[in-house]
Amino acid sequence: MKILKENKYRILKIVSKYGFVFVLFVLPIIYAGATGISGSIANPLGTTGPQDIPSFIKKILDVVLVIGVPIVTLAIIYTGFLFVKAQGKPEELTKAKQTLLYSIIGAALLLGSFVISSAIKGTVDEIISNQ
Repeated sequence: MKILKENKYRILKIVSKYGFVFVLFVLPIIYAGATGISGSIANPLGTTGPQDIPSFIKKILDVVLVIGVPIVTLAIIYTGFLFVKAQGKPEELTKAKQTLLYSIIGAALLLGSFVISSAIKGTVDEIISNQ
């Protein structure tokens, strides 16, 4: 008992460090084996949602674009206000230029991800249709 009292924080650290492995991986395997659950995984999106990974990624990016494009537009409008507010002050102009640069980088990332996902989806669809 004395050893446990002296090392309780080290023991708690080890249990908290590796306890999630037991909960996430070992317990579900034990439960599945005990209840006789089969190993098949059903599509969580149902039959109406995307049936493959490229379609799923495209759907996610469509949602991100619907949310992201207005945010980028508002960021560019805000940048315009920063330029007007700067009134020639060099430090405020630098801040406005950085904000514009970051807004354009964000827009490029949004549109680039859409283009890349469309290209990957088109390639996968073409490969599937040629089989």
